[in-house]
Amino acid sequence: MQDLTKVVDLVTKSNWLLLVVAGMVAVMTAPVAFYLGVMAGGLIVAVNFHLLKRTLKKSICPEAVSEKGRSLVGHVLVKYYIRFGVTSILIFLLISNHIVHPLGLLAGLSVVVASVFIVTLLVVTRLYFKEAV
Repeated sequence: MQDLTKVVDLVTKSNWLLLVVAGMVAVMTAPVAFYLGVMAGGLIVAVNFHLLKRTLKKSICPEAVSEKGRSLVGHVLVKYYIRFGVTSILIFLLISNHIVHPLGLLAGLSVVVASVFIVTLLVVTRLYFKEAV
């Protein structure tokens, strides 16, 4: 369980690092609407990932699991769908009011996917080289 916590924390840190790097690249090379899309998408998805991590930590703690009469799955799913709805409304408002460029928003929303991919590669290479030695 402790290894999994380290991996999730590494994904969270890499989310913010990738967001800063993508934002810096976008501000130097792209128009303002694209840059705003990258930053808005990255912030939406990074905050959403952080809230999901916090929800799962609170729901899986021993006190919450031992509490009778409470559905853990239902509690997590309700919070998930609330976050999903708020995220959908934010994305709709950003695109429909032409505040951000849709491709920039898509690039920003891909920050967590890229973070998970990079951390997965790091963990797999560590395991592979650890077994090889």
